[in-house]
Order: sequence, then C-alpha cells, then structure tokens
Amino acid sequence: MTDTLAFDRIRQDIADNDVVLYMKGTPSAPMCGFSAAVVQVLAHVGVTYKGVNVLEDESIRQGIKDFSNWPTIPQLYVKGEFVGGCDIVREMAQDGELVSLLREKGVPTATAA
Repeated sequence: MTDTLAFDRIRQDIADNDVVLYMKGTPSAPMCGFSAAVVQVLAHVGVTYKGVNVLEDESIRQGIKDFSNWPTIPQLYVKGEFVGGCDIVREMAQDGELVSLLREKGVPTATAA
C-alpha cells in the first residue's frame, strides 16, 4: 500500500507544473537509458518540465507506479494527465502526436512542426 503523503506530493507536482517527468536521476543526469531517452525527446520538442528523481524517495518511486497504475519509470504527465512511459513517449514524438498534445493542452514548445 502506498503512503497517502506520496499521493499528495504527486498530485501537487502534477497540479503545479504543466509537464512532469518521474524519472530515475535528474534531467541533467539521467540514471537509466529509458529516462535518458524521454529527457532527449523533451529537449528535442523544447518543452519546459519538472523532473522528479524517484531514486531519492522510495515512497515516490512506488507511489507513482500505484498512482498511475503503470509499472515502470519513467512516467510523463502533461497538464495532470498521464501520457505514458518511454516507448509511448518516443512513438508519440516520432509521429508528431506529442507536440500536438502539448499544443492542445496549451503547453509551449520550441518545435515549429
């Protein structure tokens, strides 16, 4: 069972930030290949986001999996909505869906196309 404080912190993070990436490591120093791949995608589309290092807090590491009912890290949220993990984010980026989603939600990106 997950600690309710973890859920409260997660709810607060995704309410206070347009884009949140729960990841292993930090945006400047990802600690796994999957997290690094999503960081690269977000850098490519030029979106500002908050990175949350799940390795710093076991309650958040487990809590985010329980919160989203998604078993793996990283996890991307846009405007409070769970988008997906590494494979989904990469696929969405490749076919233009990620930029479309960000624009639809009113999140600025640096990508013109």
